[in-house]
Amino acid sequence: PGGRAAVFRQDGFTFDAGPTIVTAPFLFDELWALCGRRREDDVELRWLDPFYKLRFDDGSTFTCRADAEAMADEVARLSPDDVAGYKRFMQVSERMYRLGFDPLADKPFDTLWDMARILPLLIRMRADRSVWGLACKHVRDPRLRLALSFHPLFVGGDPLRATAFYSMVSFLERQWGVSFAMGGTGALVTGLVGLIEGAGDRVRCDAPVAEILLAGGASGRPRARGVRLENGEEIAADIVVSNADSGSTYRKLLPPSARKVWSDRAIDRTRFSMSLVVWYFGTNRRYEDVEHHTIVLGPRYEDLLRDIFRRKVLADDFSLYLHRPTKTDPSLAPEGCDAFYVLSPVPNLEADVDWETAAEPYRRRIEQRLSETVLPGLERHVVSSKMITPLDFRDRLSSEQGAAFGVEPILTQMAWFRPHNRSEDVDGLYLVGAGSHPGAGLPGVLCSAKVLDRVTPHASELV
Repeated sequence: PGGRAAVFRQDGFTFDAGPTIVTAPFLFDELWALCGRRREDDVELRWLDPFYKLRFDDGSTFTCRADAEAMADEVARLSPDDVAGYKRFMQVSERMYRLGFDPLADKPFDTLWDMARILPLLIRMRADRSVWGLACKHVRDPRLRLALSFHPLFVGGDPLRATAFYSMVSFLERQWGVSFAMGGTGALVTGLVGLIEGAGDRVRCDAPVAEILLAGGASGRPRARGVRLENGEEIAADIVVSNADSGSTYRKLLPPSARKVWSDRAIDRTRFSMSLVVWYFGTNRRYEDVEHHTIVLGPRYEDLLRDIFRRKVLADDFSLYLHRPTKTDPSLAPEGCDAFYVLSPVPNLEADVDWETAAEPYRRRIEQRLSETVLPGLERHVVSSKMITPLDFRDRLSSEQGAAFGVEPILTQMAWFRPHNRSEDVDGLYLVGAGSHPGAGLPGVLCSAKVLDRVTPHASELV
């Protein structure tokens, strides 16, 4: 279980495959409460402080914390003239959160009218402006502009183009903190499976779906009536919910004749997120001065983002997110050892890159960069290693173009413009997960389930 949040164990190390940051723990608490249980009885979420440390290419650093005054002091340490602008940015971030998260994140956008209703709100939020543009408006120091604008990368977005709506993450972190599930994100997956099985339901693994079965519907559109597995078994159902990649759900599981809205042409026109190279490694020593979350930035920011999202080329430089969970939970590695993963955003498979041959040289460059910056002598201490590339996202997770986060979060692909939670093409088919509304990231995926709860019929209404 887990999908992008799967876990693998190797050489005594436990590695979370995907998400590592919990920024809206109340969503998990709500889900557990709906099942008549308490999340804290099953999963411990530990508050992190600091949240993460940014290391710039010139060697300077910026440490993100929950305390507002500590953050203002950190801004002043880098650029005293930007403190007032930083505080104004945080006021805008809070306003984006108040206006955007609660009213929009868990509400369905089935009709164009649903979208029209929020247009005045989007205008008030200046959603046409990018997160990068908003940061540049308020602070001058290039390091602070980067520190205030990189968050869309956590959900597959380009800070240069992602709507300023995503600046809310800065306030979301301040309001709810950054937490880590003890035992790893896999502990959340195990807890969710426990909720399902505790309700008398079953999780089936190693049972790939070959197609969604259809029948004629009262509306004149086809209606989902179940699924057929690759082994030929058919499972009847009143409704079908897909948390697979939305592009693959439509392209691979439904015939073209059933897809008037999400035709192959429409999927081809959709812009999908960047992909990732992720290297998981364990060391036979501990790096005690490395934080739980570290972002190691390269010499370029804007041009690197353009290489990844627009030019679709694999650059010679990179910026890295380094995850060291054993800072908080040493049980994830053998005694005296550390478990890590390092993530590098790269173009999706629209780029002309042969990952079969490019992967290992790329990993070695990452290893060298980490050794030069935050993990001295790393190449001498790696005792466990595993790597995934865009090919894994395509082949293992059936993701269109090997995108790591599904549909790219830009203004023209948000809310009604994203694949709907209630399928536009097939009655009784519902979509959740990163490729549907509201989007990627743990809060987004959980909110997509809340949307589903609003739009699915009650059992008495099913036909």
